[in-house]
Amino acid sequence: MIEAAVRPRTGTMSAYRLSGWGRPVDLVDVAVPVPRGPEVLVEVKAVGLCHSDLFVMSCDEGVLPYDLPLTLGHEVAGRVVALGDGASSSLLGRDGVVHGVWSCGECHNCRRGQDNYCIALAGRVGCGLGRDGGLAEYVLLPDARHFVTATGVPPTMLAPLADAGLTAYHAIQQHRDALVGECAALVIGVGGLGHLAVQILRATTSARVVASDPRPEACALAERLGAHHAATSVDEAMRLAAAAGLPGADVVLDFVGSDETMRVGAAALVPGGRLVVVGGARGSMAVGKGLDLPLGWQVSAPFWGSRQDLVAVVELAEQGLLEPVIEVVSFGEVPDAYARLHDGGVTGRLVVVP
Repeated sequence: MIEAAVRPRTGTMSAYRLSGWGRPVDLVDVAVPVPRGPEVLVEVKAVGLCHSDLFVMSCDEGVLPYDLPLTLGHEVAGRVVALGDGASSSLLGRDGVVHGVWSCGECHNCRRGQDNYCIALAGRVGCGLGRDGGLAEYVLLPDARHFVTATGVPPTMLAPLADAGLTAYHAIQQHRDALVGECAALVIGVGGLGHLAVQILRATTSARVVASDPRPEACALAERLGAHHAATSVDEAMRLAAAAGLPGADVVLDFVGSDETMRVGAAALVPGGRLVVVGGARGSMAVGKGLDLPLGWQVSAPFWGSRQDLVAVVELAEQGLLEPVIEVVSFGEVPDAYARLHDGGVTGRLVVVP
Protein backbone atom coordinates (compact mmCIF):
# COMPACT_ATOMS: atom_id res chain seq x y z
CA MET A 1 0.00 0.00 0.00
CA ILE A 2 1.24 3.53 -0.78
CA GLU A 3 0.00 6.64 0.98
CA ALA A 4 0.59 9.88 -0.88
CA ALA A 5 0.43 13.58 0.04
CA VAL A 6 1.24 14.60 -3.51
CA ARG A 7 0.72 11.69 -5.83
CA PRO A 8 4.08 10.94 -7.49
CA ARG A 9 4.13 10.75 -11.23
CA THR A 10 3.95 7.18 -12.44
CA GLY A 11 5.76 5.67 -15.41
CA THR A 12 9.21 7.04 -16.13
CA MET A 13 11.37 9.92 -14.98
CA SER A 14 14.60 11.55 -16.12
CA ALA A 15 17.82 10.70 -14.30
CA TYR A 16 21.57 11.23 -14.73
CA ARG A 17 23.16 7.80 -14.51
CA LEU A 18 26.68 6.48 -14.72
CA SER A 19 26.52 3.60 -17.16
CA GLY A 20 30.23 2.84 -17.48
CA TRP A 21 33.40 3.43 -15.51
CA GLY A 22 35.63 6.30 -16.58
CA ARG A 23 32.92 8.13 -18.48
CA PRO A 24 30.48 11.00 -17.84
CA VAL A 25 26.86 10.56 -16.79
CA ASP A 26 24.07 10.02 -19.31
CA LEU A 27 20.57 11.51 -19.17
CA VAL A 28 18.15 8.60 -19.46
CA ASP A 29 14.59 7.64 -18.62
CA VAL A 30 14.06 5.20 -15.76
CA ALA A 31 11.03 3.92 -13.89
CA VAL A 32 9.66 6.04 -11.05
CA PRO A 33 10.40 4.02 -7.88
CA VAL A 34 7.52 2.56 -5.87
CA PRO A 35 8.15 2.43 -2.09
CA ARG A 36 7.55 -0.85 -0.29
CA GLY A 37 7.71 -1.76 3.39
CA PRO A 38 9.80 0.86 5.28
CA GLU A 39 10.84 2.73 2.14
CA VAL A 40 10.22 6.44 1.56
CA LEU A 41 9.85 8.21 -1.79
CA VAL A 42 11.19 11.77 -1.95
CA GLU A 43 10.39 14.23 -4.71
CA VAL A 44 13.72 15.91 -5.41
CA LYS A 45 13.73 19.70 -5.11
CA ALA A 46 17.49 20.36 -5.24
CA VAL A 47 20.74 18.39 -5.61
CA GLY A 48 24.27 19.55 -4.85
CA LEU A 49 27.14 18.54 -7.12
CA CYS A 50 30.32 17.31 -5.45
CA HIS A 51 33.91 16.36 -6.25
CA SER A 52 33.03 12.89 -4.95
CA ASP A 53 30.79 12.51 -8.02
CA LEU A 54 33.77 13.31 -10.23
CA PHE A 55 35.84 10.71 -8.40
CA VAL A 56 33.18 8.03 -8.93
CA MET A 57 32.93 8.85 -12.63
CA SER A 58 36.72 8.73 -13.05
CA CYS A 59 37.24 5.32 -11.43
CA ASP A 60 38.37 2.28 -13.33
CA GLU A 61 36.33 -0.89 -13.13
CA GLY A 62 36.90 -2.73 -9.86
CA VAL A 63 37.98 0.29 -7.81
CA LEU A 64 34.55 0.76 -6.22
CA PRO A 65 32.13 -2.05 -5.26
CA TYR A 66 29.23 -0.36 -7.04
CA ASP A 67 26.86 -1.90 -9.55
CA LEU A 68 26.24 0.10 -12.73
CA PRO A 69 24.20 1.82 -13.99
CA LEU A 70 23.97 4.15 -11.00
CA THR A 71 22.12 7.43 -10.52
CA LEU A 72 24.49 9.97 -8.96
CA GLY A 73 23.67 12.79 -6.52
CA HIS A 74 24.21 12.49 -2.77
CA GLU A 75 23.32 16.02 -1.62
CA VAL A 76 19.53 15.84 -1.86
CA ALA A 77 16.74 18.05 -0.54
CA GLY A 78 13.08 17.41 -1.26
CA ARG A 79 9.63 16.45 -0.03
CA VAL A 80 8.31 13.07 1.09
CA VAL A 81 5.49 12.21 -1.32
CA ALA A 82 4.92 8.48 -0.81
CA LEU A 83 5.52 5.78 1.77
CA GLY A 84 5.65 2.02 1.88
CA ASP A 85 3.17 0.38 4.24
CA GLY A 86 5.89 -0.09 6.87
CA ALA A 87 6.84 3.59 7.13
CA SER A 88 5.38 6.10 9.57
CA SER A 89 2.89 8.50 8.01
CA SER A 90 4.30 11.41 10.06
CA LEU A 91 6.79 12.27 7.29
CA LEU A 92 4.22 12.48 4.52
CA GLY A 93 4.36 15.91 2.89
CA ARG A 94 7.36 17.06 4.98
CA ASP A 95 10.29 18.96 3.49
CA GLY A 96 13.85 18.17 4.41
CA VAL A 97 17.20 16.73 3.44
CA VAL A 98 18.45 13.19 2.85
CA HIS A 99 21.12 11.72 5.11
CA GLY A 100 23.20 9.97 2.47
CA VAL A 101 24.81 7.32 4.69
CA TRP A 102 22.33 4.45 4.44
CA SER A 103 23.49 2.54 7.48
CA CYS A 104 22.13 -0.71 8.89
CA GLY A 105 20.88 0.89 12.11
CA GLU A 106 21.80 -2.22 14.10
CA CYS A 107 25.59 -2.60 14.40
CA HIS A 108 27.39 -1.31 17.50
CA ASN A 109 28.49 1.90 15.74
CA CYS A 110 24.94 2.65 14.62
CA ARG A 111 23.58 1.96 18.09
CA ARG A 112 25.94 4.53 19.61
CA GLY A 113 25.11 7.25 17.11
CA GLN A 114 28.08 6.73 14.79
CA ASP A 115 26.06 5.54 11.81
CA ASN A 116 28.48 7.22 9.38
CA TYR A 117 30.92 4.48 10.46
CA CYS A 118 28.38 1.67 10.04
CA ILE A 119 30.20 -1.66 9.88
CA ALA A 120 27.74 -3.05 7.33
CA LEU A 121 28.33 -0.42 4.63
CA ALA A 122 31.04 -2.51 2.91
CA GLY A 123 31.87 0.17 0.35
CA ARG A 124 28.33 0.96 -0.81
CA VAL A 125 27.79 4.05 1.29
CA GLY A 126 24.29 5.00 0.20
CA CYS A 127 22.59 7.78 -1.73
CA GLY A 128 24.40 8.31 -5.05
CA LEU A 129 27.41 6.38 -3.73
CA GLY A 130 26.59 2.77 -4.43
CA ARG A 131 22.80 3.19 -4.36
CA ASP A 132 20.68 5.31 -6.73
CA GLY A 133 20.88 8.98 -5.76
CA GLY A 134 19.05 12.22 -6.33
CA LEU A 135 19.99 13.42 -9.82
CA ALA A 136 16.48 12.44 -10.84
CA GLU A 137 12.91 13.56 -10.25
CA TYR A 138 12.49 11.16 -7.33
CA VAL A 139 14.78 9.24 -5.01
CA LEU A 140 13.84 6.14 -3.00
CA LEU A 141 15.14 5.92 0.58
CA PRO A 142 15.36 2.49 2.23
CA ASP A 143 14.12 3.84 5.57
CA ALA A 144 12.51 6.97 7.03
CA ARG A 145 15.47 7.52 9.38
CA HIS A 146 17.51 8.65 6.37
CA PHE A 147 15.35 11.80 6.06
CA VAL A 148 15.84 14.88 8.28
CA THR A 149 13.00 17.40 8.25
CA ALA A 150 13.65 21.11 7.95
CA THR A 151 11.55 24.25 8.28
CA GLY A 152 12.07 27.61 6.62
CA VAL A 153 15.22 26.73 4.66
CA PRO A 154 14.95 26.71 0.84
CA PRO A 155 15.82 23.36 -0.75
CA THR A 156 18.67 24.94 -2.71
CA MET A 157 20.25 25.89 0.62
CA LEU A 158 19.41 22.56 2.26
CA ALA A 159 20.96 20.30 -0.37
CA PRO A 160 24.63 21.29 0.21
CA LEU A 161 24.19 20.69 3.92
CA ALA A 162 23.81 16.96 3.24
CA ASP A 163 27.53 16.58 2.51
CA ALA A 164 29.46 19.86 2.42
CA GLY A 165 27.84 21.14 5.61
CA LEU A 166 27.63 17.76 7.33
CA THR A 167 31.23 16.74 6.59
CA ALA A 168 32.59 20.08 7.80
CA TYR A 169 30.46 19.94 10.94
CA HIS A 170 31.50 16.39 11.80
CA ALA A 171 35.19 17.22 11.34
CA ILE A 172 34.84 20.13 13.75
CA GLN A 173 32.57 18.29 16.19
CA GLN A 174 35.13 15.50 16.67
CA HIS A 175 37.63 18.06 17.98
CA ARG A 176 35.30 20.33 19.92
CA ASP A 177 37.37 19.84 23.09
CA ALA A 178 40.38 21.46 21.40
CA LEU A 179 38.34 24.44 20.19
CA VAL A 180 37.56 26.06 23.55
CA GLY A 181 39.04 29.08 25.28
CA GLU A 182 41.89 30.86 23.55
CA CYS A 183 42.54 28.74 20.46
CA ALA A 184 43.05 28.95 16.71
CA ALA A 185 41.66 26.90 13.85
CA LEU A 186 43.27 26.88 10.41
CA VAL A 187 41.03 26.13 7.42
CA ILE A 188 42.99 25.05 4.34
CA GLY A 189 40.85 25.31 1.20
CA VAL A 190 37.87 27.68 1.17
CA GLY A 191 35.75 25.76 -1.33
CA GLY A 192 32.45 23.95 -1.08
CA LEU A 193 33.26 22.54 2.37
CA GLY A 194 35.78 25.06 3.67
CA HIS A 195 33.48 28.08 3.37
CA LEU A 196 30.92 26.25 5.52
CA ALA A 197 33.61 25.25 8.03
CA VAL A 198 34.45 28.92 8.54
CA GLN A 199 30.82 29.63 9.42
CA ILE A 200 30.47 26.58 11.67
CA LEU A 201 33.65 27.47 13.57
CA ARG A 202 32.41 31.02 14.15
CA ALA A 203 28.94 29.86 15.19
CA THR A 204 29.90 27.00 17.51
CA THR A 205 33.43 27.61 18.87
CA SER A 206 35.56 30.34 20.40
CA ALA A 207 38.38 29.78 17.91
CA ARG A 208 40.18 32.51 16.03
CA VAL A 209 39.65 31.38 12.45
CA VAL A 210 42.53 31.50 9.99
CA ALA A 211 41.88 30.57 6.35
CA SER A 212 44.13 29.81 3.40
CA ASP A 213 43.31 29.35 -0.28
CA PRO A 214 45.44 30.16 -3.35
CA ARG A 215 42.47 31.98 -4.92
CA PRO A 216 42.17 35.63 -3.78
CA GLU A 217 38.39 35.51 -4.27
CA ALA A 218 38.16 32.55 -1.90
CA CYS A 219 40.17 34.43 0.73
CA ALA A 220 37.82 37.39 0.36
CA LEU A 221 34.86 35.03 0.81
CA ALA A 222 36.42 33.57 3.97
CA GLU A 223 36.80 37.04 5.46
CA ARG A 224 33.24 37.97 4.49
CA LEU A 225 31.99 34.84 6.26
CA GLY A 226 33.83 35.66 9.46
CA ALA A 227 37.43 34.44 9.20
CA HIS A 228 39.72 36.61 11.33
CA HIS A 229 42.65 36.20 8.93
CA ALA A 230 42.91 34.91 5.35
CA ALA A 231 45.75 34.64 2.86
CA THR A 232 46.68 32.85 -0.35
CA SER A 233 49.32 30.69 1.38
CA VAL A 234 49.36 28.92 4.73
CA ASP A 235 52.69 30.55 5.61
CA GLU A 236 51.27 34.03 5.05
CA ALA A 237 48.04 33.18 6.88
CA MET A 238 50.00 31.97 9.90
CA ARG A 239 52.21 35.08 9.79
CA LEU A 240 49.07 37.18 10.06
CA ALA A 241 47.92 35.00 12.93
CA ALA A 242 51.30 35.30 14.68
CA ALA A 243 51.14 39.10 14.40
CA ALA A 244 47.82 38.90 16.25
CA GLY A 245 49.40 36.87 19.05
CA LEU A 246 48.48 33.36 17.87
CA PRO A 247 51.48 30.98 18.13
CA GLY A 248 49.97 28.41 15.75
CA ALA A 249 46.89 26.32 15.12
CA ASP A 250 45.26 24.09 17.71
CA VAL A 251 43.23 22.41 14.95
CA VAL A 252 44.03 22.36 11.23
CA LEU A 253 41.14 21.43 8.95
CA ASP A 254 42.65 20.40 5.61
CA PHE A 255 39.91 20.42 2.98
CA VAL A 256 42.42 19.66 0.19
CA GLY A 257 44.35 16.68 1.49
CA SER A 258 47.39 16.86 -0.79
CA ASP A 259 50.99 16.07 0.16
CA GLU A 260 51.72 19.79 0.34
CA THR A 261 48.69 20.88 2.36
CA MET A 262 49.23 18.08 4.87
CA ARG A 263 52.87 19.10 5.22
CA VAL A 264 52.20 22.79 5.81
CA GLY A 265 49.18 21.97 7.95
CA ALA A 266 51.25 19.80 10.27
CA ALA A 267 53.92 22.50 10.42
CA ALA A 268 51.31 25.04 11.60
CA LEU A 269 50.29 23.00 14.67
CA VAL A 270 51.08 23.99 18.23
CA PRO A 271 52.01 21.25 20.72
CA GLY A 272 48.95 19.10 21.31
CA GLY A 273 47.55 20.26 17.97
CA ARG A 274 45.43 18.19 15.63
CA LEU A 275 45.63 17.77 11.86
CA VAL A 276 42.22 16.83 10.45
CA VAL A 277 42.44 15.63 6.84
CA VAL A 278 39.07 16.00 5.11
CA GLY A 279 39.99 16.59 1.47
CA GLY A 280 40.41 13.75 -0.96
CA ALA A 281 43.49 14.78 -2.96
CA ARG A 282 45.14 11.51 -1.88
CA GLY A 283 48.12 13.06 -0.16
CA SER A 284 50.11 11.24 2.48
CA MET A 285 52.59 11.99 5.22
CA ALA A 286 54.80 10.02 7.55
CA VAL A 287 53.70 9.99 11.17
CA GLY A 288 55.54 8.53 14.12
CA LYS A 289 57.31 9.26 17.36
CA GLY A 290 60.50 11.23 17.00
CA LEU A 291 59.61 12.88 13.70
CA ASP A 292 59.56 16.63 13.17
CA LEU A 293 56.05 17.04 14.58
CA PRO A 294 54.92 18.98 17.66
CA LEU A 295 54.60 17.24 20.99
CA GLY A 296 51.29 15.48 21.45
CA TRP A 297 50.20 15.82 17.82
CA GLN A 298 47.17 13.99 16.47
CA VAL A 299 46.07 13.24 12.92
CA SER A 300 42.61 12.05 11.85
CA ALA A 301 40.64 11.47 8.67
CA PRO A 302 36.91 11.80 9.49
CA PHE A 303 34.24 10.53 7.13
CA TRP A 304 31.00 12.40 6.27
CA GLY A 305 28.81 12.68 9.40
CA SER A 306 26.10 11.00 11.41
CA ARG A 307 22.38 11.63 11.21
CA GLN A 308 22.64 13.36 14.58
CA ASP A 309 25.26 15.70 13.09
CA LEU A 310 22.96 16.46 10.16
CA VAL A 311 20.14 17.38 12.55
CA ALA A 312 22.52 19.86 14.21
CA VAL A 313 23.60 21.29 10.85
CA VAL A 314 19.98 21.81 9.80
CA GLU A 315 19.29 23.57 13.10
CA LEU A 316 22.17 25.99 12.43
CA ALA A 317 20.66 26.76 9.02
CA GLU A 318 17.21 27.23 10.51
CA GLN A 319 18.71 29.73 12.99
CA GLY A 320 20.35 31.67 10.16
CA LEU A 321 23.88 30.78 11.35
CA LEU A 322 24.85 28.66 8.34
CA GLU A 323 24.23 29.66 4.74
CA PRO A 324 25.91 27.90 1.81
CA VAL A 325 27.21 30.04 -1.01
CA ILE A 326 25.51 28.47 -4.02
CA GLU A 327 25.06 28.78 -7.75
CA VAL A 328 21.84 27.26 -9.07
CA VAL A 329 21.97 25.39 -12.38
CA SER A 330 19.20 23.75 -14.34
CA PHE A 331 18.80 20.00 -14.77
CA GLY A 332 19.90 20.25 -18.40
CA GLU A 333 23.16 21.98 -17.41
CA VAL A 334 24.48 19.09 -15.29
CA PRO A 335 27.20 17.89 -17.74
CA ASP A 336 28.57 21.42 -18.18
CA ALA A 337 28.38 22.01 -14.42
CA TYR A 338 30.44 18.88 -13.74
CA ALA A 339 33.01 20.11 -16.27
CA ARG A 340 33.29 23.44 -14.46
CA LEU A 341 33.63 21.66 -11.13
CA HIS A 342 36.40 19.50 -12.58
CA ASP A 343 38.26 22.56 -13.87
CA GLY A 344 38.13 24.33 -10.50
CA GLY A 345 35.98 27.20 -11.70
CA VAL A 346 33.46 27.08 -8.86
CA THR A 347 33.30 29.05 -5.62
CA GLY A 348 30.91 27.59 -3.08
CA ARG A 349 28.53 24.86 -4.23
CA LEU A 350 26.70 24.11 -7.48
CA VAL A 351 23.07 23.13 -6.89
CA VAL A 352 20.83 21.53 -9.50
CA VAL A 353 17.09 22.15 -9.56
CA PRO A 354 15.32 19.31 -11.42
